[in-house]
Amino acid sequence: MNLTKKREALKKVYTPVAIALYKLHFPPNLITFIAIFFGMASAYAFYHGKLLTGAAFLFLSGLFDLADGMVARLSERASKFGAVFDWLADKWVDGFVLGTIGYIYAGPLTAITAVTASMLHSFIKPVVYAEIGYEERKKGKISDPLEGVGFFGRPETHLSIIFFALMERIHAPVGLEFGIKLIAILTLASLFLRILYLYKHYGREYE
Repeated sequence: MNLTKKREALKKVYTPVAIALYKLHFPPNLITFIAIFFGMASAYAFYHGKLLTGAAFLFLSGLFDLADGMVARLSERASKFGAVFDWLADKWVDGFVLGTIGYIYAGPLTAITAVTASMLHSFIKPVVYAEIGYEERKKGKISDPLEGVGFFGRPETHLSIIFFALMERIHAPVGLEFGIKLIAILTLASLFLRILYLYKHYGREYE
């Protein structure tokens, strides 16, 4: 799937939101904080069985998360702190949302597996930056060797949660229990592809 490869197409969704926030003079870090707020509200809603509310809040969290970087560039307020804060915000939201849904609908083991796989799937990128490096940084965005590797990351996880929440709400044959298990399996498979890619290209190099 890899929606990250379709970044330009995704811009059509969040660009109007980013432009509106820019015109309203929202600081980029505040937008990131709003994304965290909506993410926590999503986890809270899922915990209390409010599936449609949880799905809506998760969508809004993702939308604000995508918008903060564009606002930072439009306002020329991009900063290294903002980039780090954005990474932390993403993982904070993912941990709470995946952990909450997984624990309630699929059990502790599945929840732990899904959260761990999600964290490692993202964490492998900054490790690559530190240990292998990257070619360039354009407008605050790092072009790294893993950008197009893997097929199931954060965008796919969020869309899957929203989809299976809707299925759960209408009492379809498959719901959040199946969804979280599928997310865990696909994220692990995508992580394995990234590890395999790194081994193939860097596994025989010695310092």
